[in-house]
Amino acid sequence: MADLITLECTVCKQHNYRTSKNKKNTPDRLEIKKYCRFCRQHTLHKEGK
Repeated sequence: MADLITLECTVCKQHNYRTSKNKKNTPDRLEIKKYCRFCRQHTLHKEGK
């Protein structure tokens, strides 16, 4: 049931993280604050397409 998703930085639009999520439990797009190595700071990462 869990699908692989890609998290992208909202500032520089780089795809930094890959994770899995259960679409049955969380149907909305994931938003997590994580460290971006390109921006060198903690930024908001959203689920990419």
